Amino acid sequence: MKNLKKRRRVQVIVLAFVALAISTGLIGYAMRDGINFFRSPTEVLAEPPSETELFRIGGLVEVGSLVRGEGETIAFNVTDGGAVVPVTYTGILPDLFEEGQGMVGQGRYINGTFEAVEILAKHDETYMPKEVVDVLKEQGVWEGEGGS
Repeated sequence: MKNLKKRRRVQVIVLAFVALAISTGLIGYAMRDGINFFRSPTEVLAEPPSETELFRIGGLVEVGSLVRGEGETIAFNVTDGGAVVPVTYTGILPDLFEEGQGMVGQGRYINGTFEAVEILAKHDETYMPKEVVDVLKEQGVWEGEGGS
């Protein structure tokens, strides 16, 4: 009788461990598309991501690079002071988006151009995403105070 209780206890523990492993795997699989990595223009040019990888890029909009195309298509360059990456975006830009200001874009790097699906701009004169501030400080370009 004691052997049967011991065997049942071991079976329950093993079953619980297997269920935990399966649920962890399913959660990880479901979240794989929701994780977007941040890269600076220097990192993008040093190690270009695959064309299927969705990631975020951030830096300053290069002064004099903003070109408005037909409709809602916009092209500009983003820089971190060390490298420049061309960006294209089709859509409505945030109100505070302008040259010389910080931005973060989400999209894919295809044929040497970052094709953004979303563009975010700073929301007031003191905000800049922490990742962008860190990269700009490393490049010696950042002149403001700390990030967000």
